[in-house]
Amino acid sequence: MDDTAPHTPHGLQIAPPETEEKFRDKMHEMDLKEKEREVRVEAESAGLGYVNLVGFPVDAETLLMIPEEQSKAMQTVAFFRSGNELRVGSVAPDLAGLRELLTEVEQQHHVHVVHYKVSQHSFEAVVKIFEHLPHVRKEVRGVEITAADLDKYRGMFATFQDLSKKVHDVSLTDVFTMILAGALQARATDVHIEAEETDVNVRYRVDGVLHTVATLPRDTWKRVVSRIKLLAHLKINVEDKPQDGSITISLTKDKIDVRVSTLPTEYGESVALRLLMASSADLRLEDLGLQGPVLKQLQREVARPSGLLLTSGPTGSGKTTTLYAILNQLNTPDNKIITLEDPVEYKLKGVNQSQVDAEHGYTFAKGLRSILRQDPDVIMVGEIRDLETAEISIQATLTGHLVLSTVHTNDAAQGIPRLLAMGVKPFLLAPGLNALMAQRLVRRVCEHCREAAPISEELLVRVEKSMQGLAEFPEYTHMVHRPFTFYRGRGCKECQDLGYRGRVGIFELLVKVPEIEKEILSAQVSEYEIAEIGRKRGMISMVQDGILKALAGTTTVEEVFRVAEEKDHE
Repeated sequence: MDDTAPHTPHGLQIAPPETEEKFRDKMHEMDLKEKEREVRVEAESAGLGYVNLVGFPVDAETLLMIPEEQSKAMQTVAFFRSGNELRVGSVAPDLAGLRELLTEVEQQHHVHVVHYKVSQHSFEAVVKIFEHLPHVRKEVRGVEITAADLDKYRGMFATFQDLSKKVHDVSLTDVFTMILAGALQARATDVHIEAEETDVNVRYRVDGVLHTVATLPRDTWKRVVSRIKLLAHLKINVEDKPQDGSITISLTKDKIDVRVSTLPTEYGESVALRLLMASSADLRLEDLGLQGPVLKQLQREVARPSGLLLTSGPTGSGKTTTLYAILNQLNTPDNKIITLEDPVEYKLKGVNQSQVDAEHGYTFAKGLRSILRQDPDVIMVGEIRDLETAEISIQATLTGHLVLSTVHTNDAAQGIPRLLAMGVKPFLLAPGLNALMAQRLVRRVCEHCREAAPISEELLVRVEKSMQGLAEFPEYTHMVHRPFTFYRGRGCKECQDLGYRGRVGIFELLVKVPEIEKEILSAQVSEYEIAEIGRKRGMISMVQDGILKALAGTTTVEEVFRVAEEKDHE
């Protein structure tokens, strides 16, 4: 510091104006550290533990085990729970009445309280979390959304515009309930609540397409996020790290599992919700859009006692749902089925489902080794991501197990080169593989407003090119006669004026035949050669399957070409 700067009577230099604030902050920080040291010494003298709770990720559910009024009156907070142990921090551990309060907490929640001493500053840092909690009952079991809460709002929304108007007319506590009720009414699979610079956008993903349905004022966002975190058992005061949780809501005839993900962004936390209906796990293969020769071929492959059956496609293409439908068909008393998933999306009665936990070393590969010691008949692996998982899966097929899994490729033929590129040995893959099925999801034409509609000349040319060769197979001859008639949805209240309602799969199934086995064992594997072999043996592409569904009025040609592109193999 400059020697010419003014001095205090004690000889200390006074900081220049531009550094006074930093100087004060530094002195304040030093003062806090000294006080924390004093509290640590006092805790040791009293035979208590010590903890600094500033920045400590306190779970809201744990915090609420001591109600706000009592917490402030006794200067005591519940800050961590592990099993039946509850850790509690107090500014004055000997305060009259505190022992009785902690005994009551132990009896009410069936926990053992471990008492810590904390500083006043540390206590105040945690007690502020109460300010961000919504005005709900402070008993842990009372923090929930019920079927009655949802039914209160579900009948209010005929269109997205209705939600946009009414979301501003309810209390902050009910905003999230209304958003969730609107999502169920719209049949949304995902809800995205995203903080922007001036407001907060609420978007629903309906039939695979995002729609903006409402905006919220930025000044209410903190409270809405806090309610979501509270319901999902996330840390209220952690805003700079991603978090994952879940909310379970029991309806009269169904159950909803809401997967919650938070992500820090420039303007605040972004929240994504995935809505999983328990009834979706009861689907059959026919319900997914599989039909005709493709369905018959797949059922033959599913009935085989061993081998590898893969589904492929990008995220959100329905691969896992297809595997669940296959498991439903195989789920009989004489079959033992074990799954290894990340995460377990739906609970299947009679199926042993295990969830991987990479953070704790429980990976797909390690889980598979354990599964094989359980003597299963059928194994479902959520995804083949690496060589170790691929090799164990294929070796399991060679020892008499039927293995179901997924892989990320654009079409069925690409699955074979993908596995070989991972390092799978051709002499293991050739005998172990049964079939690969690629799929996408297209929107269904709304049955309430469906009508015949012409398509553009450009689309007609693409349709004609894609359908070449399909008439050679007797199974499809009657479906490809001209002139073609296609359909669309005019738009009505049943489909929110979108013209579409629901989704259906389009598929291509590549069954291993001797020619494909020879291709796998060859020095250079070509996905185009594999696809050509498949076509000669009756495989139809996803685009062809989609066009057949468009001719049947199930979807539109525009939808088919939006999600799938016919490859030129010439």
